[in-house]
Amino acid sequence: MNTAVKPLTVAISSTALFDLSASNDLYLEQGLEAYRRYQIANEDAPLDPGDGFYLVEKLLNINTLLDKRRVEVILLSRNSADTGLRVFNSIRAYDLDITRAAFCGGQSPYRYINAFGCDLFLSTFAEDVSQALGQNVAAAQLMGRYRRQDEVKAGTRTGDKGEKGEKGALKIAFDGDAVLFSDEAEQIYQSNGLEAFAANEVNQAQRPLAGGPFKAFLSALHELQQEFPEGESPIRTALVTARGAPAHERVIRTLRAWDIRLDESLFLGGIDKTEFLRAFEADIFFDDQTGHCERAAEHVATGHVPHGVTNRP
Repeated sequence: MNTAVKPLTVAISSTALFDLSASNDLYLEQGLEAYRRYQIANEDAPLDPGDGFYLVEKLLNINTLLDKRRVEVILLSRNSADTGLRVFNSIRAYDLDITRAAFCGGQSPYRYINAFGCDLFLSTFAEDVSQALGQNVAAAQLMGRYRRQDEVKAGTRTGDKGEKGEKGALKIAFDGDAVLFSDEAEQIYQSNGLEAFAANEVNQAQRPLAGGPFKAFLSALHELQQEFPEGESPIRTALVTARGAPAHERVIRTLRAWDIRLDESLFLGGIDKTEFLRAFEADIFFDDQTGHCERAAEHVATGHVPHGVTNRP
């Protein structure tokens, strides 16, 4: 009987892993054939890192630290295999351990997400992300403005490893309502205002919130953390929520009921999240509200989760 533990599986689009903005501009201006010729002519020139690159590096580094394959990253791309060869050549140039891919020739790759057993999907295409969420897979659209150019030095790569693949902690920050939790409380806030929201959360403090689209992903991260000795996990998680007291209690009791531990919980009471995300040094932040995402995206890699009442027409 096969008792192998399923790896944490993250799917990422080529435009999220690498910066394809120049070739995408060419596609928009001159069409598919010009794009194809350009990618073939430059297929041996490594692409610059995209917004999801450094997250992928740190995720794959967990395999080095554990000395076993507990994380898998899969490339899901709208490119054809022909134009996608440059992407795979770039993967090899940066020494990323990515071996599985789906090149869909202009079509959305979301339909392969469940077949690959993905726990998370990151893309720059909003439509693909919405489709993935519809299949009950945690998914986010990377906002596309953040670049860690300070780490891209001439003649060096962030992929260069120190002893035991040391790259520092992997830090992931989550919003609460409509991301980790359902949007049931957010619906009350949007419909009836802050006072009604606060009163409801006090009344319902003992009743755990239902899970949101990222509950399963958080749970998988939590299980991965447990494979390291206490105090030595390279993964740190944070809740960064606009909730404040007294609405904090229901969140704490919900996580306790789920038997999931977050390393840090920031209850900001409506204060802008950006400086706190910078202080946490988040490798990525997930939020359902575009305003929060747009502000954060200038400073940390940010994924918009188009889920819940704030994203309905």
